[in-house]
Amino acid sequence: MTTTPEAGSVLMYSTTWCGYCHRLKGQLTRSGIAFTEVNIEEVPEAAAYVEQVNGGNRTVPTVVFPDGTAATNPSLAEVTARLAP
Repeated sequence: MTTTPEAGSVLMYSTTWCGYCHRLKGQLTRSGIAFTEVNIEEVPEAAAYVEQVNGGNRTVPTVVFPDGTAATNPSLAEVTARLAP
C-alpha cells in the first residue's frame, strides 16, 4: 500500500510510540511542509509496504516522496532537499 503524495508534500508512515516520528512531524509542521500520516499499527497494508522498503523491518518514520521514492528516518534537510524543484 502506497500512494504517491502531491508535489511539495510527503506521505509518512509512523506509529504512535515512535519518538523519531514525533520529531519529524513537528519539524515538518514548523517548516510548512504538508504531510499525510499513516499509522502502520492501524493499517496492515501500510505495515507491509514499510517492511518491503526496509528489508523486512517495520522501521518508521518511512517517508514517501512525490517521485515515488522512499526514505527511512530522513532528516528535515533531506526531506526539504528532495522536495526542491
